[in-house]
Amino acid sequence: MSLEGKVALVTGGAVGIGRAIALELAKNGADVAVNYRSSADQALSLVEEIKALGRNAVAIQADISNFDSAKTLVDETVKKLGSLTILVNNAGITDDGLLLRMKEESFDNVINTNLKGVFNVCRHASRPLMKAKEDARIINISSISGLRGNVGQANYSSAKAGVIGFTKTIAREFAARGLTANVIAPGFIQTKMTDVLSDEIKEQILTQIPLNKLGEVEDIAHLAAFLASPKAKYITGQVLSVDGGMSIWEE
Repeated sequence: MSLEGKVALVTGGAVGIGRAIALELAKNGADVAVNYRSSADQALSLVEEIKALGRNAVAIQADISNFDSAKTLVDETVKKLGSLTILVNNAGITDDGLLLRMKEESFDNVINTNLKGVFNVCRHASRPLMKAKEDARIINISSISGLRGNVGQANYSSAKAGVIGFTKTIAREFAARGLTANVIAPGFIQTKMTDVLSDEIKEQILTQIPLNKLGEVEDIAHLAAFLASPKAKYITGQVLSVDGGMSIWEE
């Protein structure tokens, strides 16, 4: 799955799933722009780790929920790394609460980052990506919550479901230019988000996962690297679940 000569931008790339994806792309030969909003130390540490692999890397601060900030992010990536061939929209936030108590701000903030942020970055990245022609890849990270909903996540589930519809649409729009766009929908992955869950909640979650275990960030990263590679050149507009079978539970 050689990515030699490719340049990747990973939003929310400093920690968790984003970090694992950025590192895996670098291991396969890509230069990487690591986007972060507030995790500067982690982003700079990852950049050094990627450079130790013999790849070029930069850390770029940007709030992707802001249209102009997203443009600066893309422009800086192209300026510092020379081009853009792989875009991974991973950045996301949560602000959970039952609908009866959810504040408008909580809904708007999650939608603006998790859905509008994907639009913002894709909108500005579309032209440099099209220059890469058949080598260009867009990989958007959704969630099991976007496929089946989740109590207390009306905002998050709506955004992640929107990412799926958005990606299918741009897959159609860019197909004639050879640019592919796909979705990865993670289930429950071991990250800081799941670390805060109580043992009782984790046990309840495990009863819904046929493989009876949480996933690892590398499970997502390996698929992202495959979708970014020439081996995935005939795959577009697809939603690939990495969830231990959770999406088929109760079917």
